Amino acid sequence: MAEKPLVVIGTTNRGKAREIGAALEAAGIRWASLAEFPHAPQVNEDGSTFAENARKKASQLAAALGQWVLAEDSGLEVDSLGGKPGIHSAYYAGPGASDEANYRLLLAQLGDLPLEKRSARFVCHMVLADPSGEIRAEVCEVCRGRITTEPRGESGFGYDPVFEIPEYHRTFAELGPVVKNVISHRGRAVRRILPQLLELVGQGSSSVDE
Repeated sequence: MAEKPLVVIGTTNRGKAREIGAALEAAGIRWASLAEFPHAPQVNEDGSTFAENARKKASQLAAALGQWVLAEDSGLEVDSLGGKPGIHSAYYAGPGASDEANYRLLLAQLGDLPLEKRSARFVCHMVLADPSGEIRAEVCEVCRGRITTEPRGESGFGYDPVFEIPEYHRTFAELGPVVKNVISHRGRAVRRILPQLLELVGQGSSSVDE
């Protein structure tokens, strides 16, 4: 029996790869993270939207690797900050900034604003490109919540310790990976794109050289 086609998750972020990979694995899809391809090109994420960056990553990486690539661009949009940090979420506190530095800056900017003025949402734009670099599917999902006044919880990464789901009265970092993957922007996006991915990748091969 031929080996199942491979889907490369277009990120070196271990947290993102783990979340997306869990959904792919559950659907019987063979996957690898970008970290396993040290020769992969560095994509310049200079788009003005999550969609532009996700499309660019998926297309360029797929063409360079000759593999199916599932890429995403995601971030946090805070209403009272006019949508910031947005596409700059990963380096909000500067180039190479740590997760803690990013969310500490966010908390400082929000100051003592009351909870009703701390509304925010996580956005995830996810794109699938075939081994030639052609975009074959894309989705966008959001998860709404609010920013806490201090970090809580030990799980997750990024802004998880300060992003609270009001219905649960818990941050993503307190809810843990199982619950987070069900309700998060990224979890919703990967589940929505899965039917298209299964149909498309099942018709292809793991690389253009095979």
